[in-house]
Amino acid sequence: MTTTDTTQAIWNDALGLLQLEIPRPNFETWLKDTSAKALEGDKLIVSAPSAFVAEMLEQRLSGSISRIVERVAGRPMSVEFSVGEGQGEGAASHHVQGADADPSNGKKPRKSDSGLRPDLTFDTFVVGDSNSLAHAAAANVADAPGRAYNPLYIYSNVGLGKTHLLHAICHALLQKGIRALYVSSERFTNEFIRAIRAGSADKFREHYRSAEALLVDDIQFIASKEQTQEGFFHTFNELHMSGRQVVVTGDEPARKSLLEERIQSRLEGGLVVDIQPPNFETRIAILQSKAQSSGVDIPLSVLDMLAHRLQSNIRELEGSLNRVVAYAQLVDSAVTPELARQALNSLAPQGPARSVDPKELLDAVANHTGISVDSLKGPRRDKLTAQARHFAMYLLREESHLPSTRIGELLGGKDHSSVLYAQRKVSQQLATDPSLRQELDAIVATLMASKR
Repeated sequence: MTTTDTTQAIWNDALGLLQLEIPRPNFETWLKDTSAKALEGDKLIVSAPSAFVAEMLEQRLSGSISRIVERVAGRPMSVEFSVGEGQGEGAASHHVQGADADPSNGKKPRKSDSGLRPDLTFDTFVVGDSNSLAHAAAANVADAPGRAYNPLYIYSNVGLGKTHLLHAICHALLQKGIRALYVSSERFTNEFIRAIRAGSADKFREHYRSAEALLVDDIQFIASKEQTQEGFFHTFNELHMSGRQVVVTGDEPARKSLLEERIQSRLEGGLVVDIQPPNFETRIAILQSKAQSSGVDIPLSVLDMLAHRLQSNIRELEGSLNRVVAYAQLVDSAVTPELARQALNSLAPQGPARSVDPKELLDAVANHTGISVDSLKGPRRDKLTAQARHFAMYLLREESHLPSTRIGELLGGKDHSSVLYAQRKVSQQLATDPSLRQELDAIVATLMASKR
C-alpha cells in the first residue's frame, strides 16, 4: 500500500468512527467534504473545502478527531487542518493542473500538479445499466478529446457519479500529457469575480483558454450569476471553436435549467447523457467493489440488505457500508445482517426503505397497463401482456424488495430464471429509454398517492 493510500485509509476509517460519535448534522456540515492531504511523521494533515470549515474543525471537533485518529493509527497522532480541494459533487471545487496560487497569475496548467482524487478513475467506476451510456461517452472523450462528443454534458441527481466521471476523464487526459482544467462552477465564479476586482481579467482568460480540455462541475450554480455566465460563455466558445474539449455536469437537462438560452444551446449542441439511480444489480456491484477495495470481507446477505435499504444515492450507499464496517470494528464483531441493522439504526434511525405491498403494486401495474392481474399471473405471452408482466417483476424487486423466487410465486408460479431475465431486460431498457423510467415512476407515484 502506498503512502497516499495509507494516509487516506487512516482518514476513511476515522471518518467511519466519527460518524458513530458526532451528530449527523455536524458530520454532514463539517466533515463530509474533507480528505486526507498528507501524513508527515505523526501528523495527519486534513484538507478542508474552505478556511471557514478548517477553522470550525479546529475549534469545535479537533479533540474528538485527534482521539479517533490515534485509535485508528494505533499510535499518538496530531491532526492539522488546511484549506485544500473539495471532494465529490457539491463540495468546494478543486483545480486540476492549475497553478498553486490564484489562476490569474497567468501560468499555464501544470500536468504535475493535478489535485485529482486518485481513487476516482475509470477502473473504479462501476458500470451498470443506469450509467453505461454516460460511462461510454466519458471514455470516448478521454480517448479522443475534442473529436468525440464535444461538448459532453452529463446530468443527474446528486451522488450518482458525475464527479467521478470528470475525475476519470482528467486522469486519462493527464496520462496522455494533455493539459486539462477541472473546476466547479463555484470556484470558476469566485476566480472570475476576483479577476474582475483585481483588474486581471486578461490573465484569467489566458489561464482558462490555454487549457486543452475544460471540465466544469455543477454548472447549475452559475445560473443566477449573469456576469459569470458571460465569462463562461466566451471561454466555452473560445475552446470549442479551437477544437478543444469541454465537459460539463449539472443536475438537470440543459433545456430545463435556469442557464442563459445561449449556454443551453451550446450544451445541447454536443452529446447530452444522464445517469439514473442504480438498479439492484449495480448497487450490489458497487458495494462489492467498495468492500474489495477496503480489504473487508462482507457477507452477501449484508450487501443485499444495504442494497435494498439505500436505492437512489451511491454516496449514501457507500457511506452506509463505511458505517457498518466502522461499527463492527468498534464493537469488535463480525459483520452480520443484525450488526448492520444496529449500526445503521444507531446512526440514522430512519427505519428501513419504503416497502410497497406486493398485491397493491400488482393492482397498480394492472390499472396502468390495462392488463388484469389474472393475465399477469397467467400464461399469455402477447407483447402487451409480457411487457406489463416484466414491469411487475421489476417493480416487485425494486419497490417491494422481494427475491426472484417469491416474485415468481406471486405471478402464477413463474420460474425464477424468467423473473431474472425480465428484470435484466427492463434494467437494460431503462439505460436507453428515459420514457420507460417515467412510466415506471408513474405506476409507483399513483400507488403512493392512493395510500395518502
